[in-house]
Amino acid sequence: MATMFQLSNCKTCQRILGELGDQPGLEVINIKERKITAEELDRMAELAGSYEALFSRRAMKYRSMGLADQELTEADYRRLILEEYTFLKRPVTVVGDQIFIGSAKASVQGTAKALAEE
Repeated sequence: MATMFQLSNCKTCQRILGELGDQPGLEVINIKERKITAEELDRMAELAGSYEALFSRRAMKYRSMGLADQELTEADYRRLILEEYTFLKRPVTVVGDQIFIGSAKASVQGTAKALAEE
């Protein structure tokens, strides 16, 4: 089974879902309505290689909380993502043992290919 963590009101996430077309095997989770669990985040970090890879520096709270001026650790990235959904780089799609992070063209193409092969 494949899972996409996204925001339903995000235009980019909506566009990517549209590009992927009908995907009956894809569970789409709106992270604003259903928080990411620690287990889910730990699994994503394991696949991605770090919590930092999942962390969005584009989130408005990144600057407002003064995080840009701090040296963050992996534990900080994990804690921040679990506390505030906006810190997760979106969308994040897990297909089996593969993870696709963000909206870059290569990530979306990789997601589409992995879903087609599933």
